[in-house]
Amino acid sequence: MRRLPVWLRRALIRCAYVGLRTYWFLVRPDVTGVKCLVTNEDEFLLVRHTYGRPVWDLPGGTVRRGEAPIDAARREMQEELGRRIEHWENLGDLFATVDHHSDTLHLFRTHLGDRRLDIDLTELAEADWFRRDQLPPDLGRFVEAILARAALARISES
Repeated sequence: MRRLPVWLRRALIRCAYVGLRTYWFLVRPDVTGVKCLVTNEDEFLLVRHTYGRPVWDLPGGTVRRGEAPIDAARREMQEELGRRIEHWENLGDLFATVDHHSDTLHLFRTHLGDRRLDIDLTELAEADWFRRDQLPPDLGRFVEAILARAALARISES
């Protein structure tokens, strides 16, 4: 698929997402995913996907069948950000019903020593670093809850 132009890959992924939402509506499955809080100094990474709602969200994705959540976090960051990240901190799980499916989100945090990214332009329209006091207005539905959880984890560590 990498041989296809980016605009065509994005169109295909949008079509697949519409099909996936239809499946969720009809079947109402249990879905397991990961959300990753990636930090650098006092900033954290938010991304905008090329499909779905046009919001700033934490990077992440679906856990494949038989895959451990931590391995899904590593794989998703390699695919979306072009970064191989080995060291992760588990922030626990978040449970919600979203778009007609039950979601179990495994939350992880990592710290990068630099801001270098090689984003996958098929999946991501943008990626940028933000400070907690300068959040964009259009955030994904779980971003603030995950940031609060990460802040509480930091407080309990000290």
